Amino acid sequence: MPGVYPIAAGMRSIGSASMGYVPELYSGKLLVKFYDATVLAAISNTDYEGEIKQKGDTVIIRKTPDITIRDDEDGAIMVPDQPTSDTESLLIDKGKRWFFVTTKVQDKQTDLKSYTDAWTTDASEQMKIAIDTDVLGNIYADASAYNCGATAGKKTAGINLGASGSPIVPTKADILEYVAAAGQTLDEQSVPEDGRYMVVPPWFWTMLTLSDLKNASIMGDSQSVLRNGRVGKIAGFEFYKSNLLTSVSDSGKTPFYIYFGTKHALTFASQLVENSNTDNPFGFGRLFKGLQVYGYKVVKPEALGYLYAAAN
Repeated sequence: MPGVYPIAAGMRSIGSASMGYVPELYSGKLLVKFYDATVLAAISNTDYEGEIKQKGDTVIIRKTPDITIRDDEDGAIMVPDQPTSDTESLLIDKGKRWFFVTTKVQDKQTDLKSYTDAWTTDASEQMKIAIDTDVLGNIYADASAYNCGATAGKKTAGINLGASGSPIVPTKADILEYVAAAGQTLDEQSVPEDGRYMVVPPWFWTMLTLSDLKNASIMGDSQSVLRNGRVGKIAGFEFYKSNLLTSVSDSGKTPFYIYFGTKHALTFASQLVENSNTDNPFGFGRLFKGLQVYGYKVVKPEALGYLYAAAN
């Protein structure tokens, strides 16, 4: 029939859809994204952070000297000691960055009012996760030899914290013994009790809660889990849960490096040296970028140890 045309397959004949366009409706909110809890700020000191200006900087850390104690003897001539401070160098040799571009078309078509804010917030969270993963994946090598292995303990050399080829496998019945053993290891190094922490994977914390330690009052903390993963206090340790601890394959098991110690052990310094958004010189839109430089060092190995433990 003249003037009448068939409707092609897939086309709708009502309203704006009559030309084959089917509008899609988008939610005004981004899907919630879950981030791994980061713990680095809770287990390290950041005393030297303000001295960083760029990647490649070196921060000089001065140590408190040991003062010699002598017997007092009648008639002895007193000769003063002249203490000198040893130094440590903290090199700011690492960096993480993010970089993305938006277009004018995205700005016009988006139904999200502040989508770039959401994206830069995500970049910031991912940055924290990446840095935590780096630090937690490497500091075990710098822990004191007295604070790890099958013969830990500076005084006793008889504490089994797990070793390569023979990781410990805690159970509900004995997991508290390993926590106590970690405390004894620090005691034998004369590490202060104040400020002790332990960073554990979720399975370790679950096992603790199923052990003889059953209620929050015994754990010393009745509050809910905080953003940094803090979950409670046991046997003098502040506990933090983390999904970022390093694990390896060993003897058919998957042991984790489960850290314990105090903030005195690890110094960390970081600076956000670039955080900007500018016009894209190569197109229509904007460039968003961020650069964070950082460095870390175990400056008191006696205040850092780890359990080498597998779930089963």
